[in-house]
Amino acid sequence: MRGVFNAQGVLKTFPGVTALEDVSLTLTQGSIHALLGENGAGKSTLIKVMTGVYRPDAGSMTLAGAAYEPQNTHDAIAKGIGVVHQERNLIPRFSVAENIFLELMADQPLRRIDYPKLYRDARRWLDMLEIDADPATPVERLSVARMQLVEIAKALSLNSQILMLDEPTASLTPHETDTLFGILRRLRDDGVSLVFVSHKLEEVQEICDSVTVLRDGRNACESRPLEGLGRQDIVRLMIGRSEMIPDWSARDRTGDRPVLELSGVSTGIGHSNIDLSIHKGEIVGVYGLVGAGRSELAKAILGKFEVTAGDVMVDGRRADIRSVADAVGRYRIGYVSEDRKGEGLILIHSVLENVGIPIWRRLAKLGGFLTKGHVRKQTEPYIRKLEVRTPSLEQNVGNLSGGNQQKVSVAKWLAAEAKILIVDEPSIGIDIKTKAYLHELIRELSDAGTALLLITSDMPEMIALADRIVVMSDYRVMGEIVNNRDYRAMSEGIMGLIQDNEASAA
Repeated sequence: MRGVFNAQGVLKTFPGVTALEDVSLTLTQGSIHALLGENGAGKSTLIKVMTGVYRPDAGSMTLAGAAYEPQNTHDAIAKGIGVVHQERNLIPRFSVAENIFLELMADQPLRRIDYPKLYRDARRWLDMLEIDADPATPVERLSVARMQLVEIAKALSLNSQILMLDEPTASLTPHETDTLFGILRRLRDDGVSLVFVSHKLEEVQEICDSVTVLRDGRNACESRPLEGLGRQDIVRLMIGRSEMIPDWSARDRTGDRPVLELSGVSTGIGHSNIDLSIHKGEIVGVYGLVGAGRSELAKAILGKFEVTAGDVMVDGRRADIRSVADAVGRYRIGYVSEDRKGEGLILIHSVLENVGIPIWRRLAKLGGFLTKGHVRKQTEPYIRKLEVRTPSLEQNVGNLSGGNQQKVSVAKWLAAEAKILIVDEPSIGIDIKTKAYLHELIRELSDAGTALLLITSDMPEMIALADRIVVMSDYRVMGEIVNNRDYRAMSEGIMGLIQDNEASAA
């Protein structure tokens, strides 16, 4: 089969690991092609081969019928191949406009920058993606979702004829996702070939025309039409079996005294009169659209932002949390961040060091000496349980796939035996099997008595896991709903509270 791009028999190895073996992929002009597989299946490696980050050890690639052997990413961009990576590649202190046109400015290093024109040109892409941001704003001031949209604008500005998007909707609201899909369809109709990598199979089935599935670095399915493949067919190709959806019953854990309680809490970044409680063994979900202040509230609990009024109580006593170290060390509060790259992990440190960091102090107190053997004994069971795919525990976390990085960020708090665990967007970049394991672990933790605060934009995940759901909008609590596991009724109730706030604000 011939197309605008063809890869045949691609092999890529690393020390001790065969990442890709005899992998083939064909892209046709004016199509949206899904590239699917579990974390560690080889998707990101294949994208890096196609964009010149890696050189294949064997196999061949052609572009528009000619041999294609990119020497680096700049070479791939010059040949019309662009990519939006799962992990953002933005320069935080540069403006939105500077980040969008970074490649253009790099090509003309001695030319004076016409900033008024740069801002006007950037506005075109911001308007297209409905990004409400000043082009002159430093990227570091944007939310995670807006950063992701700027990354997409950056790729679109290069006018790529082949555009690869790795988990592009992971941080986006449903509205932002709908806007992006409209743009992708227009690009497809204009003849652009798009590669769409996502673990959200409902999005894949909505937007994609064809599919390639990788499993363990090999083709489980090579470049076939998506039509006729149901969700379970796709899952079976990805993991070798159909997915199991847990049918957990509703439960009430509010009989005991709260382990964590917020009473009339206001913060220096805008929260007002927040009341919230979590009991032993309870999972309390916090739902809201991007900008509702959910992650910011979590960071205020952790001492990163100032609590200006009200009380934060742990085990019935007022907690004096002035830093993250206080939260972790004195009160055993853990936090799985949505921004694993910026906050959750130290990318230049090993898997073992990252998982072990929260327990170093505890182990040192118990034994007097801190050794790798002690740390390994405490952490390895959780690394194995989450099936972190790594050549060794000494591998730098920055060399792992995004999904495996997320597993490491969860494993470290499991090893720390946190009494209160805040889990912020746990399923970003996580494949179906890992997501199921993670849900089971969260449930097991709650059954063992851990109090969990779950922040997620994934409505099915929220309704599957949470015992109670607190709805936030504009840094305020709009209401609380006891979860009865009726998806339709729960989703309508949650969105109704959000819409009521929007109507009153208008």
